[in-house]
Amino acid sequence: MELRDIEIFLTLAEELHFGHAAERLHVSVARVSQAIKKQERAIGAELFARNSHSVRLTRLGEQLRDDLRPLRQGLAQTLERARLAARGKTGTLRVSLFPANIQELRRYWETFRAGHPQWELRLRMSAYQDPFAQLRNGEVDILATWLPVEEPDLTVGPLLFAEPRVLAVAGDHALTKRSSVSLEAVGDFGHIAVESVPDYWYDQYVPELTPKGRLIERTASVNNVEDIFMSTVLGETVALFPAHVTRYYPRPDIAYLPVKDMDALRFGLVWCSAAENDMIRAFARVVRDLGPLPD
Repeated sequence: MELRDIEIFLTLAEELHFGHAAERLHVSVARVSQAIKKQERAIGAELFARNSHSVRLTRLGEQLRDDLRPLRQGLAQTLERARLAARGKTGTLRVSLFPANIQELRRYWETFRAGHPQWELRLRMSAYQDPFAQLRNGEVDILATWLPVEEPDLTVGPLLFAEPRVLAVAGDHALTKRSSVSLEAVGDFGHIAVESVPDYWYDQYVPELTPKGRLIERTASVNNVEDIFMSTVLGETVALFPAHVTRYYPRPDIAYLPVKDMDALRFGLVWCSAAENDMIRAFARVVRDLGPLPD
């Protein structure tokens, strides 16, 4: 199996969607499909079970994924060390983010870079599905996420900010006649769902019940913010967000309504306890010393 084909297989194993995998790899969907078929012919069995509605790994595919991941990670680390050494750097801190207010968080990035020029800081946006896996498999070092996080193997670090909530609805939605909404009103409409996440964690973002005990139905599974907006614009769901989304994602086809009876959503740093190192501690110290963003 060629290196590029390994990367295609592992990316599809993570995305479980040919289109999303092709987009990540900057290739065509046909290229991804051809590479997977080639691998399956060489092995003599299917690696993915797929139909018009879903893609999932077979047991053989899961085994191959688990065997190849550490090999890819080891190769990537070797190349990264060489690249960093050529630039006079000794390490890279990788931070994955759920909050979109990157500009407002710049003081943390800039202070870390200024104080630790020997280390590189790399930022990326996080996918929604199974978000803590990226910490556990060593793909990233720190996750910036909403709280609480109550995982026994993860350490919760300092607070970044806390924000009130807004409800995103289609521009022609009936709720746009209101200046604000209550959480009770959210229960009248379908909401988005995310797979492979702890219930307690996602319930903090989208409560399971309204204040009067009605179920807030989760009807559309998503893995990124673009999917959320698509479902919202089509009128399939409404979507709860932290307030900064109104500044970073203004759209002519979306209206944002303040939610008047929800607590502020807190965002902080989380990392794998067993993987804690000097870079993680230094970044957490920067955030702790600067303090959370003002309300």
